[in-house]
Amino acid sequence: MVGGVIIVAWVAGLALLVRREYFRPQVERLAEAAMKVAPASVYYGVMQGNAQVGFASSTIDTMRQTINVTEYLVADLPVGGKNRRATARTFVTLSRALRVKSFEISINTESSPLHAGGRIDGDSVLVFALTTGSEKPDSQRIALSGPVLLPTLVPLAVILTEPPKVGKRYVMPVLDPTNMNAKDIALNVRSETTFVLNDSAVFDTTSRLWRGIQPARIRAWRIEASENVPGVLSAWVDDQGRIVETTQLGFTLKRLPYEVAFENWKKRSSEAYVSEDRDVLETTAIAANKRMAGNIDALQVRLSGVDLAGFDIGGQLSGDTLTIRRAPDSSMVIGEKIPYPRRDRESKFVNVMPEPLIQSRDSAILQLARRLRGNDRDARIVAERINRWVHDSIADRITVGVPNALEVLKKRVGDCNEHTQLFVALARAVGIPARIAAGLAYVDGKFYYHAWPEVLLKDWVAVDPTFGQFPADAAHLRFTLGGLGRQTELLRLMGNLQIDVLATNRGVK
Repeated sequence: MVGGVIIVAWVAGLALLVRREYFRPQVERLAEAAMKVAPASVYYGVMQGNAQVGFASSTIDTMRQTINVTEYLVADLPVGGKNRRATARTFVTLSRALRVKSFEISINTESSPLHAGGRIDGDSVLVFALTTGSEKPDSQRIALSGPVLLPTLVPLAVILTEPPKVGKRYVMPVLDPTNMNAKDIALNVRSETTFVLNDSAVFDTTSRLWRGIQPARIRAWRIEASENVPGVLSAWVDDQGRIVETTQLGFTLKRLPYEVAFENWKKRSSEAYVSEDRDVLETTAIAANKRMAGNIDALQVRLSGVDLAGFDIGGQLSGDTLTIRRAPDSSMVIGEKIPYPRRDRESKFVNVMPEPLIQSRDSAILQLARRLRGNDRDARIVAERINRWVHDSIADRITVGVPNALEVLKKRVGDCNEHTQLFVALARAVGIPARIAAGLAYVDGKFYYHAWPEVLLKDWVAVDPTFGQFPADAAHLRFTLGGLGRQTELLRLMGNLQIDVLATNRGVK
């Protein structure tokens, strides 16, 4: 799951450098700021500690009628004991008033390629299309309440509108690409410092690597989101609105001369290896203070280190103490047969509809789902049958990419994201409301980031086709509901969350 979250988090901000963030001037002043935009290219090394794992770039081209922003990232992500290459490109066309006209995103990973594109008609409608693999585009028309900015363009707009000052607060309507909704995002200027950056590079014949020369002093401001804006990252930004440095999930994007950022990485990438202290799965896992064995029917833990506001916490949370119990049989007995009648559960029926990447009405998914259902109409029996089939039929293999239910069905391979995505599509195809949950699950002494489905029987019940559990045991700590876009909120936890096991099974009151 972590690999997928990394990709989405890097691209969710319409690209690679940061998600929905930074400064917010008044929309009416954007045209004035646009007059100050100058063409430029900046380059970044993607660093994990002292090791460079990738390269990123951001280029601005100014035309008479438009401003074009192109961003690119390529990285070898150390996940599951090996380096897994991922690339992402974005291209954004703006008006000379810095209003979004159109954008395109392309992602290539071990999974099928993904392409997303959109254009804004006036300031009121976003026409959006998503394509994965060889499928037909999934198109939507999304209403907007007014003009919006894309996240990576906000720093540029604000810095050029007025000089930043420590302590200042900005608010701006920003398009959140993870769910294609516009929202007001507030950020604060926390501090100011000076970076020393090299302007150019020279080739060192001894090391056979490029090294930076001509250091220059650059003023930068640290921009951070308000506490009530979950999942928004922070970064250092210079007086031209360009990212100087940002850190996320143990990775740092650091501005470097082109040759140092790209040529050195290209030379070293073939020599890189993945040790346990670099593997993202291990570096994001949280060691448990107590080992647990067997079926965990009840679990009580203390959560600390993060503000839990805004998360979809599963179980009973009292202060910082979370109590989770495996779903009892009584929660899975339901008098209604599938498909459930709509009259009593209208609010839940969003969870039986197809979504992008959850193609529950595709003929191949419908055919398999109906075969698994057979003549049964008992939701518990059918859901358990789907859970068993996904567990037995989809090879459990770590992947990095954006999960796609139809592609998983074709390729029969994937990790928890792929298992969950296909389960949800199959359950919805036979009329069982299902949704995606994510958080952490206990495995062999550690809590790892994980995704699993929930199905609506008498109550919402967690199941786990990856582990072959129906229902899922109590060692599943849910923090989010929804796909990878929502799961990027988990980045707030990584490196900060602490879990203390207080009691299990009979010790839980």
